Amino acid sequence: MALLPTEIAKKEQKVLYDYQKRDIDKIFSRLEEFPEAYNLLYQLPTGGGKTVIFSEIVRRYIKATKKKVVVLTHRIELCSQTSKMLTEFQVKNKIINSSVKELYDQDEYMCFVAMVETLNNRLNDDKLELNDIGMVIIDEAHYNSFRKLFRFFKNCFILGVTATPLSSNMKLPMKDNYNELIVGDTINSLIKSGFLSTPVTYTYDVGLGSLKIGMNGDYTVKSSEELYTNMQMQDKLLHAYEERSKGKKTLIFNNGINTSIYVYDTFKKAGYPIRHLDNTNSRQEREDILEWFKQTDDAILTSVSILTTGFDEPTVESIILNRATKSLTLYFQMIGRGSRILPTKPEFSIIDLGNNTARFGLWNAEMDWQSIFRSPDFYYDSLVGDEEIERNFKYVLPDDLRKEFANSVDIEFDIEDEYAKTKRYNLRSLTVLEKSIEQHAKMCVENSEDVFDARILSRILDKDIEYRVRRYSYCISKSTKNYRDWLEEDYKRKLRSKINQLFMD
Repeated sequence: MALLPTEIAKKEQKVLYDYQKRDIDKIFSRLEEFPEAYNLLYQLPTGGGKTVIFSEIVRRYIKATKKKVVVLTHRIELCSQTSKMLTEFQVKNKIINSSVKELYDQDEYMCFVAMVETLNNRLNDDKLELNDIGMVIIDEAHYNSFRKLFRFFKNCFILGVTATPLSSNMKLPMKDNYNELIVGDTINSLIKSGFLSTPVTYTYDVGLGSLKIGMNGDYTVKSSEELYTNMQMQDKLLHAYEERSKGKKTLIFNNGINTSIYVYDTFKKAGYPIRHLDNTNSRQEREDILEWFKQTDDAILTSVSILTTGFDEPTVESIILNRATKSLTLYFQMIGRGSRILPTKPEFSIIDLGNNTARFGLWNAEMDWQSIFRSPDFYYDSLVGDEEIERNFKYVLPDDLRKEFANSVDIEFDIEDEYAKTKRYNLRSLTVLEKSIEQHAKMCVENSEDVFDARILSRILDKDIEYRVRRYSYCISKSTKNYRDWLEEDYKRKLRSKINQLFMD
């Protein structure tokens, strides 16, 4: 059923931004050249208005061809949001959900919105037949679940849209399913034009040596929870929040329900307004929690990736990545939740507690999406590994601890430089740690009245000792965790002995 002229005129009054018009024209140029049996992928950053763009494409396509359109999503919430946007564009549409078994009324609609699993089940059961479909639009196209439906729409023009044209499964690259990629405006371009908020990124070094990689290529929930639920990481998270995000509306992303519950307890005990949300919450609970989050200025919401897509709350001022991920898509999705702009929010904070920035680069860094689309294997191979990331960590004594060593002028020690000297002068490699112990012992003695105070003071050097031992283990190419643990214990024992010796002297 075609739109009435009055309806089209009403829609044409809606203003599209220049970059959106330009990309729509590019997509229609491909439609004119390849009207059917062509798969086109379109990339645009989160917040750029992908739903607005493909809703306008649907409206124009139906008007021009009189053929029908199917829009596919992977979550029920996205179905409702998409249907609402299409309606705003005067496109009469119907949602095919679990309650829809047959389409007796399909002649009344020119557009259908469906979840991929629901539509796949209906088409496989031969209980539902879609007639005169000319175009299929796939939202969040990087998910591989959509591939199973391609066989039902072989002669259609398929348009996939995504913020990250990198498959969620590295073994199933997107180039195998799409003929071409069109790249939209960059994040920086949208920031400069005033469409996205400016990110301010803070990183905190986290040792990820205990994490394990699962079948999906990302860190397992089990190993992540073992790391992020320990008291040390909880303290680091709370410190990072208080240092960079206190008083800001904050989203915390975790890898595992237990971790999120631990985060909730930690912040609750500290007296901060926080709620926890995961996929076990009922629909009503979810609505209540999100409404509370919306209405509370300094609210904190800790969750387990449930808010990475289909969640739009412009008042979010801070994003905390309390997890590590190997997924570029997830990295962009999590941060994108804070990128919506408001007159009162020209910038937002990103706190990274998973070395994700070191792995992928800054969220607003330039990305060669065409290269990633064509050669995903090369991209994966070029990612910086965790061990290499940790090699670049540099520990700096925090200001509050530095005050404890106010009488010491020099507290720095270059492990690599000292190791180079041992090679140059043919000395034992352990000379490096011996010299480091001497310096630490001197610092403790210079700032203590007696041996007991000095030994107590040495305990606050644990982080510095861990850092120096790790640097040393890299130098000698023997960096197993067991070996480092033994070196640390030996270091602390010798440090106590050296402190005793200095006081006796």
